[in-house]
Amino acid sequence: MDRTKWPGRRAALPVAVPGIKFILGAAFLTGVFFYLGWVAAGSVAAVVTLFITWFFRDPDRQVPEGDQWLVSPADGRVIRVDDGVDSEYLSGSFQKVSIFMNVFNVHVNRIPLDGVVEKAVYTPGRFINASFDKASVFNERNALIIRTSGEQRFVVVQIAGLIARRIVNCANAGTRVHRGERYGMIQFGSRLDLYLPLTCRIQVRKGDKTMAGVTVIGEMPSVSS
Repeated sequence: MDRTKWPGRRAALPVAVPGIKFILGAAFLTGVFFYLGWVAAGSVAAVVTLFITWFFRDPDRQVPEGDQWLVSPADGRVIRVDDGVDSEYLSGSFQKVSIFMNVFNVHVNRIPLDGVVEKAVYTPGRFINASFDKASVFNERNALIIRTSGEQRFVVVQIAGLIARRIVNCANAGTRVHRGERYGMIQFGSRLDLYLPLTCRIQVRKGDKTMAGVTVIGEMPSVSS
């Protein structure tokens, strides 16, 4: 897992920080190929450079007003909304929302709601297709357990997948985090799970598309109490 230093709400560059080294590396190879007169190889490398730059795009987002709104941590599609009891992160009953990111989505992850990170839990694991439910249990993952100002807890979990093999997280225990700010990414796709208290009023359903920092996942009515 990478702990690259991450920007806050606004990006200094239009690409995600973890992608800069990949972009520069591909651009360097492109230049070398053209310098050596290898036009075909240079053209392919140029296309690859453009794809990598596009993949690591990091657009700014307008976070909706209202401290009660818990926003999506990822761009993608909701693949699961259900209830559960006693997860590895929360005891008792909870609600779970899972978001799948494909290779075409923006991969920067954002904080769903203001709070303080109580614990960051990294778990090594396998690389099963992230659209499968068992990926939540068996795959490599990194979880942030966050306590809100209303003394409620929720969990956001980055889960590596079949292609995604690198989780980037920059929020540590004790960090005060803010709704909509960037905190990491999963390079080349995968999944994020949200474990939410029963008091959260879920606003999405299976099949809905999401935008990180923009789409409202749920309402936490006592967040500012």
